[in-house]
Amino acid sequence: MKYKRSEQRKCNTSPFIITLIISLSIFGALVFTKDVTLIAKVTLQWPNSSQTPEEKSQENQPNFLEPNQSNPTSKIQNEIGSTTKKPPIPPLIEEEKGIIKLAPKGCDFSKGKWVFDNVTKPIYKEEKCEFLTAQVTCIANGREDRLYQNWKWQPNECSLPKFEAKVLLEKLRGKKLMFVGDSVNRNQWESMVCLLQTAIAPGKATWKIGAPLSVFAVEEYNTTVEFYWAPFLVESNSDDPRNHSISQRIITPESISKHGIHWKDADFLAFNTYIWWMNSHTIKVPRGSSDVVYDEIERPIAYERVLTTWAKYLNNNVNLSRTSAFFISMSPVHQESSNWNDQDGLACAGETTPIMNTSVALEMGTDRQLLQVARNVIKAERIPVTLIDITTLSEYRKDAHTSIYTIRQGKILTPEQKADPAKFADCLHWCLPGVPDTWNEMLYAHIVSRS
Repeated sequence: MKYKRSEQRKCNTSPFIITLIISLSIFGALVFTKDVTLIAKVTLQWPNSSQTPEEKSQENQPNFLEPNQSNPTSKIQNEIGSTTKKPPIPPLIEEEKGIIKLAPKGCDFSKGKWVFDNVTKPIYKEEKCEFLTAQVTCIANGREDRLYQNWKWQPNECSLPKFEAKVLLEKLRGKKLMFVGDSVNRNQWESMVCLLQTAIAPGKATWKIGAPLSVFAVEEYNTTVEFYWAPFLVESNSDDPRNHSISQRIITPESISKHGIHWKDADFLAFNTYIWWMNSHTIKVPRGSSDVVYDEIERPIAYERVLTTWAKYLNNNVNLSRTSAFFISMSPVHQESSNWNDQDGLACAGETTPIMNTSVALEMGTDRQLLQVARNVIKAERIPVTLIDITTLSEYRKDAHTSIYTIRQGKILTPEQKADPAKFADCLHWCLPGVPDTWNEMLYAHIVSRS
């Protein structure tokens, strides 16, 4: 009987306990469901609800070389692997009550990975930037997939600052930013123009293409963003941007003032020189004062002579306490698909996703010895030049070149040329929006942090 009375007492109290347990369970389930939904939205990066049907349709179009390609987003998820875990991202530079918060000092932007982001990328639309040349407008030239525009570079130890066009325009007020170098540098210049245009009212900026100088001017800010063609920085037989397709390239390593006079008064200078060095392992240099007899100089030796001339010119002719100077490292070429284990590929043509395996060292044929030469010269000559290393992050982007969606000799490729990507694909220059926007985000971070 005692047992039965005890059992009866338990039965009398159990409805309260059961009710409490059920209530707590329901509450917990609601909270858990809400958290799971939120995490799913963050980690899986669901499509932007503001995306138009046309944009969604464009994103799911197959590439011309892959008629049986499955949904590109599925391909991305397969290459990336599980996306259920996402590491916390440190704070970005942002404006808050007039204060600009900077990224951590000393953070290495050059090491990281590409993260799919169709919410904040691209920063601008190709069709909305009126200042792009036909060389880089891949969508207008027939490219159907747009996934190459939806990647964000995520450094390992910090985050790239959010590009704030108005902030940069204020930093540039009354000043000049000039890009000096080759056609890849011009690629970056066009990117910068489009990034800045997002904060400029229609009709308030002008754009003039010239040879060798092209100028983007913003009257409201009394500023110019310019590009000066000098593929070797020093004088060469390739100095005419309208007629520079010369197989035998000749440079004068100690002559730079002809070019330097055009950019020595800039407030911000962004230099590059690389791709024009890659025709051969040697380059012709006049012997003494002769203009008919030449020496064949090994590439790294000639490169060091040129950068030494460049560094000395900066030290002697540019007020580096006022002018901020930057050197942009090598932009790679994706000409050999075997470099990313695609034995049947046709260079960069048909590529729609980046290389996702960042644990394996890449070998794209990039002459990294020249990057070390640049570091050595900057250190030896003791010049306050910031080297911005874009090489590795760009090597991952086999998908983002202009490929067959570009122009040749001033004309868009014909259907017959597009059908022969092994011969006609441009795996050197980049579609815009695209990879050069990231280079400019890095440049932006440096400019803002020192202003």
